[in-house]
Amino acid sequence: MKNLQEELQIIKRGVVEILTEDELIKKLKSSIEKKKPLKIKLGIDPTAADIHLGFTVQLRKLKQFQDLGHEVVIIIGSFTAMVGDPSGVNTTRPQLSYEEVMRNAKNYEKQIFKILDKSKTQIFYNGDWFSKFKFTDIIKLTSKITIASLLEHDYFAKRFERKVPISLHEFIYPLMQGWDSVEVKADIEIGGTDQKFNVIVGRNLQKDIGQEPQVGLFLPILIGIDGKNKMSKSLGNYIGINEPPKDMYGKIMSIPDSLMLSYFELLTDVPNSEINEIKTNLEKGLVNPKDIKKRLAREIVSMYYDKKIAEKEELEFERVFRNKELPEEIPEIVIDEKELKEGKIWVVKLLQITNLVKSKSEAIRLISQGGVSINNEKVKDSNIDIPLKSDSIIKVGKRKFVKIKKRQYE
Repeated sequence: MKNLQEELQIIKRGVVEILTEDELIKKLKSSIEKKKPLKIKLGIDPTAADIHLGFTVQLRKLKQFQDLGHEVVIIIGSFTAMVGDPSGVNTTRPQLSYEEVMRNAKNYEKQIFKILDKSKTQIFYNGDWFSKFKFTDIIKLTSKITIASLLEHDYFAKRFERKVPISLHEFIYPLMQGWDSVEVKADIEIGGTDQKFNVIVGRNLQKDIGQEPQVGLFLPILIGIDGKNKMSKSLGNYIGINEPPKDMYGKIMSIPDSLMLSYFELLTDVPNSEINEIKTNLEKGLVNPKDIKKRLAREIVSMYYDKKIAEKEELEFERVFRNKELPEEIPEIVIDEKELKEGKIWVVKLLQITNLVKSKSEAIRLISQGGVSINNEKVKDSNIDIPLKSDSIIKVGKRKFVKIKKRQYE
């Protein structure tokens, strides 16, 4: 077991705010003295099928608590996901069906154990208790909060000022998340900075029922690979933890230099002392930022695959992007002759049937941006039909390649 100061140093890494630090110290002291682990809670609303690196910031903090000997409790929001968390959004979130939520939840369960120790993790579904609520229980719960206190918080206040509709069910969400803390008797809740109000509601509900209030531990929102917005699947600026290592490595190499240090701190196990040294060397111009980014990519790919795969992807990246060579392995696609007219095909249709784009609009946009080439020649017009020759190499963006099988056209 580590002493108090050692635990605090690990726990506080990357943390933006603690509500409150005095309470955290008190809980840790008690845990050490009584040799009784604390219960660390994280609520997850499975609103998408996959987990990206932005979400791992919180999972990694949980893993640190596990390594310190504490208990981790994951609450999967089988009911709260159907309501939709209003935090950080300017419109009402679309409501998911119970079937969609549960399908996503099963995928989440598989992926979180790439980071957490399954044997030390408890998983609950908040539908287990909310499905038993009667209408009188809901009325009793809503009596614990006022409309005035809800409207004090940014994500409601801003929408109210702009006359953007706020549905009544959105007001209930913080109470539901807070009640989760009561159900599991949480000592500490982990959350992003956008979860502060929800965590405070949980503290108040715990006090009201006679429990010791949880400590809130708030982590920064990870910026996506565009360098501007919160990492999000809907914005397309994410790196999924289930992505092929090639894509993972390439996306990390595409991030702005300004994100490197925060990615090291929040997404890797590189010691703070080393990160500080990297920062100093970058500021003094003693190292090439690209070399630092390569190390970052190796670190992250190694975590979700292994070191050998990370090294292989680094060599491949250098070969393709630095030396302007083709990848060693290019997927081959067979195109049916019926797709052609006199040996030609509309370039947008070609990108679609080779699965290089998801839609016609995406194909047209990429062509207009100069992001599509065939046999090393840029495609400049999205309206043209092109002759499809054997062994044609189609490239989209920096990382997507496809070869048309030669035997189809002999």
